[in-house]
Amino acid sequence: MIRVLLVDDSPVALAVLSRMIQQIDGVTVAGTALGGAEALELIPKLQPHVVCTDLHMPNINGLMLVRAIMARHPLPILVISISVQHHGDDIHIFQLLDAGAVDVFPKPKGGLQDINQSLVHQLAEKIRVLASVIPGQKRLRKAPQQPVLQPEYSWQQPATAQPAMLSAAAMLQTVHDLRARPRLVAIGASTGGPQALKTLFARLPGDWSLPILCVQHISHGFLSEFMQWLSRDTALSIRVATPGHRPRGGCIYFAPERSHLTVDNEGCFVIPQQREQTEYHPSIDQLFHSVARCHGQYGAGILLTGMGSDGAEGLLAMAQRGALTVAQDQDSCVVFDLPRQAIERQACRYVLSLNAISDLLKSMV
Repeated sequence: MIRVLLVDDSPVALAVLSRMIQQIDGVTVAGTALGGAEALELIPKLQPHVVCTDLHMPNINGLMLVRAIMARHPLPILVISISVQHHGDDIHIFQLLDAGAVDVFPKPKGGLQDINQSLVHQLAEKIRVLASVIPGQKRLRKAPQQPVLQPEYSWQQPATAQPAMLSAAAMLQTVHDLRARPRLVAIGASTGGPQALKTLFARLPGDWSLPILCVQHISHGFLSEFMQWLSRDTALSIRVATPGHRPRGGCIYFAPERSHLTVDNEGCFVIPQQREQTEYHPSIDQLFHSVARCHGQYGAGILLTGMGSDGAEGLLAMAQRGALTVAQDQDSCVVFDLPRQAIERQACRYVLSLNAISDLLKSMV
């Protein structure tokens, strides 16, 4: 049974979240706290597996609470907040990810009547993933071991092949020797992705000249703040993709809210609307498959940290078309499941740390 501590200065919000968690099998509310000070007192007594906290609270706000928890009692933390909210301060919700929180989730705006099964399912998925993260390290418990490099750049490589080590210099030389230099980069990420993307983009120079198309699994309402947060640490332009426009070099594109991100055979953006039955919002697979069709061996695909399998089949399609394909390694992942699925499908040429991935990106131009 996953034990959750809920922290919010609103009794109504605590009641709503408690009602949602009551509908989740295998998860229980260990306790509730009406502020950060009470939460810090309860954590040693209740021993929760996951802490869910609001952002804007008096005295000890969400940011201060996350820092205190990570210093005293490291635990996986989910920030639950109304994303568009102004309280006269400069606290940005994604600052909590910098401080040690793992993920964010939208607080139901309409109280109990706003609860629906889709929202409950999304909350359940996030809590279950966070409960498996090692406190303080933000990595999945008991994650399987992974190879550092796929020894043959072929999607037909047998699963029993042993991985080979490759130096950074040899890796970069391999990129220079590619038959087709990448002209577009597609990146997919889920849990832990915001922190990973921030690290990657901060290391890219301002004159980096390829377009980057990104799919990040993120709850509805957080995209604008997420893009603003990323923009603070990169010299590249971060934009929402516009249907019919062609990606421009030196720009990073995300799908609009409630939409997927793909390109057509002419290389222009196509923004399909999400459907309720779509498992992932937006879909990494849809992006990767479209890049495979449009760019073939001139594309590059990168699959970062996350839970699930979205992106693994799409990355395999890119590999089959001769694209450069990469997965993030286990040690630098918050959750290794997403890259692992791609590795098991023989879909990636390289399995690299975030720093090595950024070096690889810089070598492409």
